[in-house]
Amino acid sequence: MRRSFSTAALFVLTTGAFAADALVVAEPEPVEYVRVCDAYGAGFFYIPGTETCLKLGGYLRFEVAGGDNVYTGGHVGGENDTWYARTRAELRFDARAETELGTLRSYIDSRFQYTNGDDAGGILHQAFIELGGFQIGVNDVIFGSWLGYAGNIIRDDVIQYGADSMSSNAVSYTYKAGNGFSAIIAAEQGSETNGYDYVIDDYMPHVLAGVKYEQSWGKIAGVVGYDSVQEDIGVKARLDFNFTDALSAWIMGGYQSDYDEDSFITNQNRNWYGPWEGDWAAWGGFAAKVTDKATINAQAAYEEQGTWALALNVNYELVPGLMIRPEVNYTKFGGGRKEEALLESGEDDAVGAILRFQRNF
Repeated sequence: MRRSFSTAALFVLTTGAFAADALVVAEPEPVEYVRVCDAYGAGFFYIPGTETCLKLGGYLRFEVAGGDNVYTGGHVGGENDTWYARTRAELRFDARAETELGTLRSYIDSRFQYTNGDDAGGILHQAFIELGGFQIGVNDVIFGSWLGYAGNIIRDDVIQYGADSMSSNAVSYTYKAGNGFSAIIAAEQGSETNGYDYVIDDYMPHVLAGVKYEQSWGKIAGVVGYDSVQEDIGVKARLDFNFTDALSAWIMGGYQSDYDEDSFITNQNRNWYGPWEGDWAAWGGFAAKVTDKATINAQAAYEEQGTWALALNVNYELVPGLMIRPEVNYTKFGGGRKEEALLESGEDDAVGAILRFQRNF
């Protein structure tokens, strides 16, 4: 009996000693998985620990071109090279969150390019902040983007209209009525483009205003800008019409004041809101969806100094996210551009082709 009691006591003491030395296992930290954010469309997710939604996107592109340079005449690759190859990567970051003043958005678009063995490095194509209709930062020139650029053509800017190759620091305000009507006012700094400096030289910015009306049948839009350096104006208007779900067409016209006929040669007195050659210019085109995977796009353009530019392509979706686009272009030069083409090649016209592969994500 005494031995049994001693054994029991030893067992209790030993157990207590082990209990005092027992390891305490910490509770696992809660894991916060990435949540889908469907408030702004597909592809957005919540940044963990915040109420900010983020979308990552962009594309990877490879293209090869051959023939003539349809912008200037001569060989497309420069010197005696009748072809070139180019790879471009574009990365986009779109962050949005709701606030008491509306949606707060920040957007970054960066590009990296490699052409014929030359690494051109990266550029900041777009970077802006939006809140309550206001936008500040660098973006495509509004004179081109407000109307929807031109057609779905690779070389859509042989007759320049304000393509996405032109950008500027800007402050703008956009009003949207909710019934298809919208309007914009903006102040832009300008930029250096094609060897010409459009940047303002004092505190007065380039100013712009535009209106737009969009419905299921299409769109009608207009924009007017004032170049504060040249003290000239530029005006453009565009009409889009959807004949069916598979066929659409558009036409656009532009006018600028006080065009200097020597400006192409001297590269002086150029209007930020009139980048074409001449008092006026016109563009038009169509898009025809011929199969579930293929769309034919065509565009014609003319500027008052006498240059014609024609383009035709097929946009083919091989698999979802991978586009193949062969395109042919023809330019008949006029005015100062004709003189330049004759010096480059001895010809006043140019024929070129380009094949593009693009993976969108």
